[in-house]
Amino acid sequence: MSFLTRVVHAARSPFSLLGSVRTATKRAGGTVHNHGGSPGKRLGIKKFSDQQVIPGNIIVRQRGTLFHPGQHVKIGRDHTIYATAPGFVRFYNEKWMRGTRRFVGVVLERGEVLPRNEADRGRSRHFGLVNLNTNTSPAVGVQAL
Repeated sequence: MSFLTRVVHAARSPFSLLGSVRTATKRAGGTVHNHGGSPGKRLGIKKFSDQQVIPGNIIVRQRGTLFHPGQHVKIGRDHTIYATAPGFVRFYNEKWMRGTRRFVGVVLERGEVLPRNEADRGRSRHFGLVNLNTNTSPAVGVQAL
């Protein structure tokens, strides 16, 4: 290659005025969007409708009051709803102001409906106890035909 061809070739190159240009040997590292974070809090419904609970069982873990406490349940300071009496879990909606609210309650017998009409049916529990002196069994001395 002659001197003249080298000069012409150098004049055509865009890097001739800048000198040598260094190129990257590694790819550029981007930012990470979902980088670990904190572990999940395991929120949600723990006991579903018609499942049996004992006092202290957690029914719903939630942030805020998606579900409100009904009969025989209470709400903790972190909005956890838990049972205060043995029975079966029932979820129900009730009219509240202009909309509806979702409630959670505990009933004594499976399949019982909440909210309980205490004026017609009476109370199911007194002071958290169950009345065992009800006349649900057939009368003594009556024979079936």
